[in-house]
Amino acid sequence: MEQNNNTNIILTLSILTFGIHLVAMINGGYGIFRDELYYIACANHPDFGYVDHPPLSIWILSAWKFIFGDSLFSIRVLPALCSGVTIFFIGKLAEEFGGQKYAIILACVSSMLTPIFLGFFSVYNMNVFDMVLWSVVFLLIQKFSKNREKKYWILIGFFIGVGALNKISMLWLGAGIFAGLLLTPDRKILRTKEPWFALLLAILIFAPFIIWNFNHDFAHLEFIRNAASEKYASQNPITFLLGLFALMNPLALPLWLSGFWLLLSIKENRLNGIAVLCVLAILIINIHSKPEYFTSAMTVLIPAGAVHLESFFGKFSKWIKVSYILILTISGIIFLPFFLDILPVQTFIKYQSTLGISLSSNEGKKLEALHQFFADRFGWKNMALQVSKVYASLQESEKKNTLIYCRNYGEAGAIDYFGREYCLPPAISQHNSYWYWSKKHLNQNATIIVIGVSKDKLTGDFEEVNEAGTIYSTYAMPYENNIPVLICRKPKRPVDSIWNGKKMFI
Repeated sequence: MEQNNNTNIILTLSILTFGIHLVAMINGGYGIFRDELYYIACANHPDFGYVDHPPLSIWILSAWKFIFGDSLFSIRVLPALCSGVTIFFIGKLAEEFGGQKYAIILACVSSMLTPIFLGFFSVYNMNVFDMVLWSVVFLLIQKFSKNREKKYWILIGFFIGVGALNKISMLWLGAGIFAGLLLTPDRKILRTKEPWFALLLAILIFAPFIIWNFNHDFAHLEFIRNAASEKYASQNPITFLLGLFALMNPLALPLWLSGFWLLLSIKENRLNGIAVLCVLAILIINIHSKPEYFTSAMTVLIPAGAVHLESFFGKFSKWIKVSYILILTISGIIFLPFFLDILPVQTFIKYQSTLGISLSSNEGKKLEALHQFFADRFGWKNMALQVSKVYASLQESEKKNTLIYCRNYGEAGAIDYFGREYCLPPAISQHNSYWYWSKKHLNQNATIIVIGVSKDKLTGDFEEVNEAGTIYSTYAMPYENNIPVLICRKPKRPVDSIWNGKKMFI
């Protein structure tokens, strides 16, 4: 009976989590996110891999939009569903660690209002599936640790393989699990066939992305090198942990630190504990890791911490227990507008100013009124509209042989997504996977509409360069604001040589 009650609590909180994100979607928000435009573009080019990520999240989106379309509401149903599923597994993990009603409620409520969780689940991205898959692997590891049933290893291998096919960070967890086996008495399981079958299964599932990289000159490795050296700001252990501290809600620090304690102090939890420590060590050693990379590991630390605090708070008045949930709930609601676009933008700016929150970007970008996670939702439809006006100014004979050049996948994705309304030609870009997709459109005699590149930089490649418009959006990122639209004709050298010399995998 008690187990049924616990399951009902978990299901209720899971549905409530889904409901929070559903309401945010119905509200409409600030618009489609830069990366969502790129994901949709990837889904329009199904493949076994992409320059900057494996293919699973794209396969899922391709199937979803084939059935339900690619409206903003449609694509955001998937992350909202993943939010509820993740909370469900977090609740089941708390139960698996021996938690009772309080631990389950604490784990689920704190997770559903954790700032970075709210952010991840507010837009379509591979992280939402990563959260689900890590929580499933943690649950399977814990079940093995308690029951010693070898059958769990095939499932573990399957979900690690699926997770890696979604996001390669799952490989960190795989390394952590192997380290946990070596450093605990569980190492004896390595003498049996099941863990090795699990490893083989994971490799087979991940193989499509490996093969894709072989066939594309290891483009993903090139992307990782470039992103680390040119895109992401360097971190040291202090800045990394402080960033994590902020993203998880500073008041939740006792919760997830308690999770480390429960995982490492109890023998049957130690395999998960060492796996999480290994992931943390990998991220800290790599100075270009972003704090949010550790988010999926929190799906085990939070429920473990909730179970430990349930035991600890049991020594005190029940009001201490209730108060901590209330503190996390109220603080989560306070932080919520920074990760869910539920306030009118001017109201949000005032709210941000009232709280004295300063803006920063972990990619070293200049910011103005909004932080990057919100600013990257503004200006895309207007960009397509302004380009359509330039396109409409061309002669009909010239339109048939016109391309639209964009500096990055956000701009290119916007032209391809919103440009359908204006019958725009395809976007081309040298950024990430667009570099491959664009090659088939290159034409020596094409007229090229160029977004955001100064005239001085184009006169070396084209004989004729004319400014034709300006793109402005109040709240967009500064580098997407007040940018020119130019018409370029008569390239001075073969277009292929211009193109291949400016590949941008970052």
